[in-house]
Amino acid sequence: MNSSNPALKKDTFQVSATQERMTFAGVANKGMLLLVFLLTTFIYGWNTTLDALSQGAAPSPAIMFGSGILAFILALVTIFKKEWSPITAPLYAFSEGLLLGVISAVYNYKFQGIVFNAVCLTFGTFISLLLMYRWGFIKATGTFKKVIFAATAGIGIVYLVGFILSFFSIQIPFIHSAGPIGIGFSLFVVAIAALNLVLDFDSIEHGVRAGAPKYMEWYSSFALLITLVWLYIEILRLLSKLNRRD
Repeated sequence: MNSSNPALKKDTFQVSATQERMTFAGVANKGMLLLVFLLTTFIYGWNTTLDALSQGAAPSPAIMFGSGILAFILALVTIFKKEWSPITAPLYAFSEGLLLGVISAVYNYKFQGIVFNAVCLTFGTFISLLLMYRWGFIKATGTFKKVIFAATAGIGIVYLVGFILSFFSIQIPFIHSAGPIGIGFSLFVVAIAALNLVLDFDSIEHGVRAGAPKYMEWYSSFALLITLVWLYIEILRLLSKLNRRD
């Protein structure tokens, strides 16, 4: 039941005989609520940033870094205190939505229409993989899980090294470029991010079958949101590279 998603691990779902159980419908409902929460602050971050950019100003550092740090802290708290997820998951969605609104506005200011395309591709990928998983066309076998987990870990190491090198004004060559290597790298990362959804579906299904506590509906929706946000950002990066080649 291993998942590459840090929010979904072996011991994530624990059975309690005295609590209500999580259901697929409950996860879906909570997931929709989290998306609504995310969208509300996304719109604010989007409008504020576009207004600033249109006036020749930079995006607000307070909004960008503040929401990013808050989202990171809330994600850690939710992962380590799953029972708090009915409160921390919505707060995470609000803070993450604000950050995504700023990032998306910057991308869309440079490349008109890129955000709409990224959103459509993200949810199209999600729905396609969900249907393929439910119909049995794709299964999270042991080998599949190991490969995706290893690939995700590798991507994480590359990003971590890149983050550390950025403090010394050094970039990992090629992968951020709009050349064949950079686009190929982004395609690979998008594919791995998408396939992580399959691992998430498998983990959530396991939780429902195991009779996990009701609050795990919030936690599972939060975990899915993490993967969706990652997928969306990677699609944005890929589309921006393709636009730079035009």
